[in-house]
Amino acid sequence: MTVGPVEWVALAFPGDTVDPAVVPAMARLVEAGAVRILDLVIVSHSDSGEVRVSEYDEAPEPLRSALDVLDGDVLDLVGEVDLPVIAAELAPGSTALVVVWESRWAAELAQAVVAAGGELFTHDRIPRDTVLAALDGVTS
Repeated sequence: MTVGPVEWVALAFPGDTVDPAVVPAMARLVEAGAVRILDLVIVSHSDSGEVRVSEYDEAPEPLRSALDVLDGDVLDLVGEVDLPVIAAELAPGSTALVVVWESRWAAELAQAVVAAGGELFTHDRIPRDTVLAALDGVTS
């Protein structure tokens, strides 16, 4: 089985829930075959400091209905070690949708690298603000 790179993101929102308006964009990525959803977890950090972790099917409406349209698996890849770290970084009075996805667009490249005896040696993300600043410098 060929699997593309798998990564997780935590999308933070002010308040006690995730805005379901972001789900259609995720659904379009799934439908286009760019990503495959492997896990979804919701982490809330109340103003009083209480942390609540829930699976997507425990989300309040209308978020739960919005998430139901996503085609994917729930593999419990975000674990007991990851969630406290995410919760500690999450600002009080906010909620994060933690999404684990496979970058399916890169699966063919991953297969070619492995077949050639290679491996993904390292991987990191460049922060959005850094990219925007660099692009601004090029277009100015």
